[in-house]
Amino acid sequence: MNARMLFRGTGTALVTPFTPDDKVDEKALRRLIDIQIGAGIDALIVLGTTGENPNVSDDERRHIVDVAVEQAAGRVPVVIGTGNNSTRASIEYSRQAVAAGADALLVVGPYYNKPMQSGFYRHVAEIASAADAPIILYNVPGRTSFNFTAETTLRIAADIPQVVGVKEASASIAQISDVLAGRPDGFAVYSGDDEFALPVTLLGGDGVVSVVSNAMPGRFTRMIAHALDGNLADARRLHFEMLEAMRACFRETNPIPIKAALADAGIISGGLRLPLEEISDANRERVLEVFRPLVEK
Repeated sequence: MNARMLFRGTGTALVTPFTPDDKVDEKALRRLIDIQIGAGIDALIVLGTTGENPNVSDDERRHIVDVAVEQAAGRVPVVIGTGNNSTRASIEYSRQAVAAGADALLVVGPYYNKPMQSGFYRHVAEIASAADAPIILYNVPGRTSFNFTAETTLRIAADIPQVVGVKEASASIAQISDVLAGRPDGFAVYSGDDEFALPVTLLGGDGVVSVVSNAMPGRFTRMIAHALDGNLADARRLHFEMLEAMRACFRETNPIPIKAALADAGIISGGLRLPLEEISDANRERVLEVFRPLVEK
């Protein structure tokens, strides 16, 4: 692995467990982290989309980061989602994460503001100059209504060495291929969609930041490891084994289905915060039927 790259393989986009009375469930968070690391996961991504980043207070954010860094205890890199639609807020969250001992920062394309490509470049540059930690970009236009282009990713990768990779959830193989073809040495490209994880890795990508691996970290880690090793038969077998679970994660808005699966397995209590709500009766059994044979405790 090139020195610039933080990890190759599978990073889990951790859910944030809440108690039935709507507090951060520290005990469940610690248990989930241990399950992930015990299963061989390569990195933990905390307070991303799956972690309900917009729905935690600043005090809760600091506590979650402290718990994650402490529980991981250096066993795997801990990446903290610090991106925001405010550059100033992103800088403050990034500084706090660095001070708490985070290994890297995940910076999402600013939502709602819909900046120009040059504005996003400056947004990232300001965060990089203010917070001394590696940065992974996060492109998820389905959430943000803002797509930063392959050209912008490559410009940032060339100009800002502190930016060590991108989580690409644009669902565009063409765009991801352009990044893979033009990236500098050591710049990581991770699939941000579970169903694209195997194709992106086989195109030369470096793995995935995964939702479904919250529930099946061992299987997903093995699939990506097989792909990175060139063992296509086993990678493909695991891909199809988990395919319906990958799709079930988005039967309703993420992280509603994955939290339902984890709660059903007794790993977390399953609470969400409005405007997200519990999985509908119409989808609950369809989702759980897919997950129950696969969940790893």
